[in-house]
Amino acid sequence: MRTVTLGVATQEEIKQSVLAAFDGIYQGEFITFDSPALLFKIISGKRWDLIQEMTGAGPLSIREVARRLGRDVKAVHTDVHKLLKTGILEKTESGKIEFPYDEIHVDFVVKSVNAA
Repeated sequence: MRTVTLGVATQEEIKQSVLAAFDGIYQGEFITFDSPALLFKIISGKRWDLIQEMTGAGPLSIREVARRLGRDVKAVHTDVHKLLKTGILEKTESGKIEFPYDEIHVDFVVKSVNAA
């Protein structure tokens, strides 16, 4: 099963993960954001619905995704391209789009601003 983890990480955390990967330590598949606000901006409610619809569906055209969601093709096109840019969706050689994972895991911690 192929799982992608969406998370929030500092530049230092990302650097440590990359260094570990260079040392041959498998890090899993991650897409990281600088803040929860950015994660929520990219993964809006409608984009989350789009990801859920595409999970396990294989390659689809943007028009087919829009039809399945009951949404305007132009709006879905905008959402798809935002998700392609972040690496959540991928474009196939045939020009279709796909969510290449079996599941998605979201992981981040919110700490008190007063925490040491």
